[in-house]
Amino acid sequence: MAVMVLMALTACKNSVKGPAEATDLPRTETPDSVAKAMDAFFEQAAHDSMDIHSVMIVRDGSVVYSRWQSEGADTVPHVLHSVSKTFTATAVGLAIADGKMSLTDKVIDFFPDKLPAEVSDHLKKMTVRHLLTMTCGHDTEPTGIRGEGADWVKAFLEHPVVHEPGTFYLYNSLGTYMLSAIVQQVTGQKVVDYLDTRLFQPLHIDKPKWEESPQGINTGGWGLYLKTEDLAKMGQLLLQKGEWNGKQLIPAEWVAEMSKKQVDSINPGTRLEEAESKGMTPETSDWMQGYGYQMWRCRPGCFRADGARGQYIIVVPDRNAVIAITSDVADLQGELNLVWSHILSVL
Repeated sequence: MAVMVLMALTACKNSVKGPAEATDLPRTETPDSVAKAMDAFFEQAAHDSMDIHSVMIVRDGSVVYSRWQSEGADTVPHVLHSVSKTFTATAVGLAIADGKMSLTDKVIDFFPDKLPAEVSDHLKKMTVRHLLTMTCGHDTEPTGIRGEGADWVKAFLEHPVVHEPGTFYLYNSLGTYMLSAIVQQVTGQKVVDYLDTRLFQPLHIDKPKWEESPQGINTGGWGLYLKTEDLAKMGQLLLQKGEWNGKQLIPAEWVAEMSKKQVDSINPGTRLEEAESKGMTPETSDWMQGYGYQMWRCRPGCFRADGARGQYIIVVPDRNAVIAITSDVADLQGELNLVWSHILSVL
């Protein structure tokens, strides 16, 4: 009898849950095609030594599949790494909609007391949009935040702006921190607080943990923790163009701008001119499909929030579907390849 109970509990954890609470996404029975595809997905992931922690699939607004394993747990928030960036960009869009800032605002205007002794012409031209698109003009990512008690805004502004903003793509997490600092400057709230009433509460997401700099500013580009279902809810909100239960939480126009290609892109830590020498091509790389506002385009024509070690919110508009994944994986392209080959075909 005890064995039967244990088996039942395990099955509940690794498949679709029972009747959903009002705060959860709706549930529906897992189609056989999805169940078989996911068995193959996890079997291949294990063969390739990919440590997948959770997968949740939402189709037509209902969860059709969910599974937690390894270090994943349905009730425990997971580190998101750069998926955090998408939430920071959402806060920027809301602040713009509130009339508190604009895409063309100059970055230096927000921090007149933290500027270097000499402000270069390139730094003067840097705007909010350049931060959003990772085209702020830095040739390398700033590293001045590593010292204890360092002022992260000052470190960013002191870093040489080698290229004219808007002309050079470089993945830049501290640029996202600057967006967080700007939102806090214009709203008087940390990003996590600003999003609480505007986003988290309407989605029934418990106010999450979000790491901060020594100056008490949410890190923006990383450091957010959410549960897998929270990621799925965010993906569903983006799929619905910012609308939730009849209320427009995010302007539809902002969702469109976030999710479309704004600039050419390349894997974090790589430069566009290095792509060919590293064997990267638009045909094989999901990091060369274009970058929006803190979101990536994908080869199958969908878009995603993307974090180190394989954290994903994948939105598939033409299938009316969302895929949320947490993991600890080194081969991120390999993980996405498994999604395209095993999951996308059955949505």
